[in-house]
Amino acid sequence: MAFEHSIRSGQRLLRCGYTTGTCAALAAQGAARLLLTGKVPDCLTVLTPKGWEVSVSPSECRWQEEQAVCSVEKDAGDDADVTDSLAITATVTRCKTPGITIDGGNGVGRVTKPGLDQPVGAAAINRVPRQMIEQQVKQVCQENGYTGGLKVIISIRGGEEAARRTFNPQLGVEGGLSILGTSGIVEPMSEQAIVDTIALEIHQHATLSKRLILTPGNYGSDFLHTQGWDACGVPVVKCSNFLGEALDCAAVEKVEQLLFVGHIGKLVKVAGGIMNTHSRYADCRTEIFCAHAALCGATTQTCCALMGAATADACLEILEREYLREPVINSILQAMQTHLQRRVGDGCTIGAVVFSNQFGLLGITRPAKEILQQWQKK
Repeated sequence: MAFEHSIRSGQRLLRCGYTTGTCAALAAQGAARLLLTGKVPDCLTVLTPKGWEVSVSPSECRWQEEQAVCSVEKDAGDDADVTDSLAITATVTRCKTPGITIDGGNGVGRVTKPGLDQPVGAAAINRVPRQMIEQQVKQVCQENGYTGGLKVIISIRGGEEAARRTFNPQLGVEGGLSILGTSGIVEPMSEQAIVDTIALEIHQHATLSKRLILTPGNYGSDFLHTQGWDACGVPVVKCSNFLGEALDCAAVEKVEQLLFVGHIGKLVKVAGGIMNTHSRYADCRTEIFCAHAALCGATTQTCCALMGAATADACLEILEREYLREPVINSILQAMQTHLQRRVGDGCTIGAVVFSNQFGLLGITRPAKEILQQWQKK
């Protein structure tokens, strides 16, 4: 069954797909149905967190001794994705443990470093996909009056080989791919189309206001709301990974005050002068943390730990233990401020605010404090 949702990219329509998390939830639904009814389902349907319904026919659904096995083929749409066409398989069995137990099998990686969505040792099946899997299996149990326990094992044929073409080994996921997705949907878009959209949005706002907030995405928007800064009446533009292009557009539109708000995992790269924060262009998060920690007196052991950390939050945990988090963040903020101001030029005052999901607000550059004070007075 073709997934018929599309998005426009310039003059082209690009077909959307669905995530490995959605595939895992569909496969788990199918295996649970076979296990509890004895019948192979013709069609599987799930409502994704985005609100779009995905309906597929299982690529296989069969018995394996006392286990029910169901596979769903990943469809990434027009997005370039190493997981496209891979079979995501769920194996469901009855068990004595009450509730729904979820784990990973062949082709699904294991978390080996702290700071990721799941704890060390767990299968790399992220929180939202786990919720989707559990919800689908519980629904099948309720429909069939089953109150016992079920164990769900998610596996991916060819997952271990495909994972070698991803950043999983560097991030701390070994042995296979991750089961990912927050919306359940894959939305492809060309880079130029994104940049053009950002430029148009900045232009539209700049005709009415010379004040602007930039943020990479939803995390930043949510943080702005929790801080109450979105109530200042200042337009907010999401710039994705294209920080440099967004700053150039703001300079061209003669924006006078610019606040950049984002998660430390992306913004730390700016301290190294990196203006496209996508990992395929540059990463250097741990290297930047390590360099600034060394400037603040960190030991060789601490620097080595930072270099081996999987995420920015993991770096922050290390710095917290060494009582270095505040000075290192301040040092990083100073470097960020220098690079940001250099990019926009003298005609615009820019400031940065960084946060993390684990530690909350981490720091604000001096110009950002002054900008916020002015906005909150108006």
